Amino acid sequence: MNDRRLTNGSELILASHNPGKVREIRALLEPFGMKVSSASELELDEPEETGITFVENARIKALATMRASGRPSLADDSGLAVDALGGAPGIYSARWAGPEKDFSVAMERVESELKTTGDCNRRAAFICALTLCWPDGHCRDFEGRVEGELVWPPRGTLGFGYDPVFVPDGHSETFGEMDQIKKHAMSHRADAFRKLVDACF
Repeated sequence: MNDRRLTNGSELILASHNPGKVREIRALLEPFGMKVSSASELELDEPEETGITFVENARIKALATMRASGRPSLADDSGLAVDALGGAPGIYSARWAGPEKDFSVAMERVESELKTTGDCNRRAAFICALTLCWPDGHCRDFEGRVEGELVWPPRGTLGFGYDPVFVPDGHSETFGEMDQIKKHAMSHRADAFRKLVDACF
C-alpha cells in the first residue's frame, strides 16, 4: 500500500490534548505545509490508553481520533525510561504527574525513587512512538529515542514534561534550557518524525 499520501496542504489531526506535544509536533510539521488541528481543539474524547508499549498506546489514540474525525490522524505516545528504575516511568510518564498534570511532582518522584534504589546510575532515555492512521484504517508506526543523563535539581523553563531534568548525550544543557529549535532537531520525537517523513511524504 502506498504510504506517501501526505502532501502540502493535506489536513492532519493530532491525536493529543497535551499543548506541549501539539506545539512541538506542529513545529515539526510546519515545513510541510500541513493543515493541522488537534483532538483538543475539535473537542474529541481521549481514549483509554490500555496498551503495554508506547506503540500500542499511540495506535489506540490515532485510530480513535481518525474514527471520530474521519481524517488522517497522527498520535504520539512518549515518555521517560530510567535505567535504574527498570525503564519506569515509561508508558506511565504522564500518570506520574497526577491528575493535575504537574510534572514537578513527576520529576520529584523520579528523583525520590532513584535515591531509594541507592543506584548511582542516572542514565535515561526519552522514547517516542508516532502512529499515523488514514481514514481507510491503514496505520504506520515509527519509534525514536534519545539517550542521556538525569540531573537534579531541574534546570530551565523551556520545553515541557521531564525536559528540565534530562541532559542529552553530548550536551551540557537540559532540554528545559536548550533552544527549542535545537531540541526539535535532535529529540526522540524528531527521530521518530524523520522516519515518518521518509516513509510518508
